[in-house]
Amino acid sequence: MGLRNFFDRIEPSFEKGGKWEKWFPIYEMVESFLYTPKTVTTVAPHARSYIDMKRIMTYVVIATIPCILMALYNTGYQSNLAIAEYGASGWRAAIIETLGIGFDASNPLANMAHGALYFLPIYIVTLVAGGIFEVIFATIRKHEVNEGFLVSSMLYTLILPATTPLWQVALGIIFGVVIGKEVFGGTGKNFLNPALVGRAFLYFAYPAQMSGDNVWVPVDGFTGATALAVTASDGMQALAAQGFTWWDSFLGFIPGSLGETSTLAALIGLCFLLFTKIANYRMVVGCLAGMIGFSLLLNFIGSDSNPMFAMPWYWHLVVGGYAFGLVFMVTEPVSGSHTNAGRYIYGILIGFMVVMIRVLNPAFPEGMMLAILFGNVFAPLIDYFVVQANIKRRAKRNV
Repeated sequence: MGLRNFFDRIEPSFEKGGKWEKWFPIYEMVESFLYTPKTVTTVAPHARSYIDMKRIMTYVVIATIPCILMALYNTGYQSNLAIAEYGASGWRAAIIETLGIGFDASNPLANMAHGALYFLPIYIVTLVAGGIFEVIFATIRKHEVNEGFLVSSMLYTLILPATTPLWQVALGIIFGVVIGKEVFGGTGKNFLNPALVGRAFLYFAYPAQMSGDNVWVPVDGFTGATALAVTASDGMQALAAQGFTWWDSFLGFIPGSLGETSTLAALIGLCFLLFTKIANYRMVVGCLAGMIGFSLLLNFIGSDSNPMFAMPWYWHLVVGGYAFGLVFMVTEPVSGSHTNAGRYIYGILIGFMVVMIRVLNPAFPEGMMLAILFGNVFAPLIDYFVVQANIKRRAKRNV
């Protein structure tokens, strides 16, 4: 008997009055993860789509798996490298020592285990704190809790530094869920990315814990600037002296937020999202064009006082959160533009803005988070002008 037939035969047991009725939510979640559910959306904006919301969210979570694995490995790798110089302390070190795993940075198991001890607490707190408010709003509005929060929680976790205090983790995701999504009506109605809203809240409310040099490697006594901070202060020639290479940055073996360091992992996720048609290539092309074009212009102009003018586009691609934001947040369909021409413009705007913030605004050496939120705000306006231009063009044809 096939798995599909098995689900069909046991479904009556979960119906009202059936002996397994109370377990229906779990049954529904498992079935909809494997198969398209029998109930489909009949109203906008998904009435013409062959794929349901559950499958879209599931695909996005699957696409983050390479970044999750790299988050575990690189967080442990950076920590073990620092421990070799500064020593180990805290409850995580006690667990590693008790298990006999050790702190050898050349041992993949030691790196993965150590990284998991940072990643899992942040993710669990995110799920619990954000999930409580998701359930509260779902109960008040009498609708089901959908997979939108599963995606937001994962993205939010991956863009946080490993040193983020757990109470700040909870505060940020609550702010992102409530202010970034639920006050606008919930999943599909938000005009800002909820994960970025929560991250931005923490960035401005607690800058010492979010943007200091010591937040990227969670070892007491360690201090070290990111590649962007090094370039902004000492220029491109200082990157090699600090141990930064382009290949390490591309692969993800550099300090940074949990899941943002590996451009390769993000690109693997992008290939999956493009293949499944979850991500729209126009946004990706636009964002790359805006970043490459503006960085080339700044390289040509040059500056004697600002070393960031000399950073080439292929370095912008691999440092900071550019690649992760490009793959998982620029392509996010709800908060981005919805017209084909608008998607190109939307992507170009974000690519332009991230370079401008990184190069011309020394207060924010990263830039991608603010650039995407800026693009989210202007996405409806971009679509409005694209639609109006189409109306005028068609009207002229019929004169």
